[in-house]
Amino acid sequence: MDSLNGFVVFVQVAETRSFVAAGRLLGVSASAVGKSVARLEEKLGVRLFYRSTRSVTLTAEGSLFLERSRRILAEIEAAELELSQASGAPRGRLRVSLPLVSSLVLPVLGEFMREYPEIELDLDFTDQVVDVIEEGFDAVVRTGEPSDSRLTARRLGTFRSLLVASPDYLARRGTPRVPADLMQHACLHYRLPNSGKLEPWALRQVAGEPELQLPTSMICNNIETRLCFALQGLGIAYLPDFAIRDALADGRLCPILTDYVERSGVFHVLWSASKHPSPKVRALVDFLRARVFPVPKCKASVSAKQLTR
Repeated sequence: MDSLNGFVVFVQVAETRSFVAAGRLLGVSASAVGKSVARLEEKLGVRLFYRSTRSVTLTAEGSLFLERSRRILAEIEAAELELSQASGAPRGRLRVSLPLVSSLVLPVLGEFMREYPEIELDLDFTDQVVDVIEEGFDAVVRTGEPSDSRLTARRLGTFRSLLVASPDYLARRGTPRVPADLMQHACLHYRLPNSGKLEPWALRQVAGEPELQLPTSMICNNIETRLCFALQGLGIAYLPDFAIRDALADGRLCPILTDYVERSGVFHVLWSASKHPSPKVRALVDFLRARVFPVPKCKASVSAKQLTR
């Protein structure tokens, strides 16, 4: 088992190019990682890495050993998978990265925990792009079309973004009839985590009109703040339908400019394509696909004229 642990540590260092990062993923100190690599090098009688204060790179022997080590670990993983499938219920630690959409996934994940008590969920919520393989995630849930060829993807479902405001706000400030009317309103914005830019409001422009530079009354980096402020009558927010379905259903928020809002999106669950999905990953994928979508349709097709009657 010590030899097997040495293979695991070596591959992690080779893939992260860092003793510190490898230690973080393995749950041990950088010093312990360095000692493990040193023992492996002494046992093999070769140098596996060139080390400097800034980087760790593979030697020629290290590159050859990495290829063999990956094959060895893949065979062990395949054997464990066969035994796990034969022995029954999915179990073990499941590390998952999810976007900051707690209203969509938290109830489902609670059900998942009750359904699979032997799976230990390790959840990381962020809208930042994560590297599934390098950062050691078993699976991630993300919006947009998959672009990483190293990953397998399964579609969870689609959503639509809507412009909404509270009845109180619309009574005080009036209901926008065309996108240009937004220039006279308080707009609650979302800052994209990777670019730092404001999320564009995908509105169908009236022919001949210039692109709108919308007012900025508030900027944040999550759904909950925009929803909270919209409910308090502080402005108009651009939000996904799954986050506001209850507020729309009970009339606390009203959709506006529905004939002009064009954006829709899609959620996928992704995992490493180089691996057969383990029982715990397969259980999560099947569970999410069955329960996250479809979201019950909200009354988003009501016209602005009807709302003001």
